[in-house]
Amino acid sequence: MAESEASISASPSAETSEKGRSAGRHSAREVALQVLYAIDLGTHESDLEMENAGDPDSEVEEGALEDPALRIAARTQAIFDRIAENFVVPSSATDFARELVMSVVARSDRLDELLGAHAKNWRVSRMAAVDRNVLRMASYELCDTETPVAVIIDEAVDLARRFGSDTSPAFVNGVLDAIAREVRVS
Repeated sequence: MAESEASISASPSAETSEKGRSAGRHSAREVALQVLYAIDLGTHESDLEMENAGDPDSEVEEGALEDPALRIAARTQAIFDRIAENFVVPSSATDFARELVMSVVARSDRLDELLGAHAKNWRVSRMAAVDRNVLRMASYELCDTETPVAVIIDEAVDLARRFGSDTSPAFVNGVLDAIAREVRVS
């Protein structure tokens, strides 16, 4: 957990519960980012089909992979499960990470349009994969959740600092600030 989060709490009991909740959601965002990164860098649909081939316990119903939306959801879920098993996080954090991943994947076209409109002189496809996925995840949270803007931007900048390049934190902060001014009008 970031040191700045610990200094914000008002009382020891609030600090403990806030630290736990905050740390869990932070861990969830890290898991979600890594899943989105894997999806973005081209884990193929055939991976899911091969994974389920000959598996009598497969939860993918016959014919389900013919519907593009169901195929994407099943593929996303399979990738999520494969990556999330490498992390030790509370079940609530895993649920939040899954929600982030599924929501970002389902809204990726809309999120990319939003990013493209606010990342001046940058095409979304040309952004570094880490930056692009941090921005997608944070944009989803800005548009579709009640999470406070400061929390979303702080978490995104922290992820960019940890997983991105030296210039990632400033880039992510600038783009998200512009998006927040548009979508979170007070």
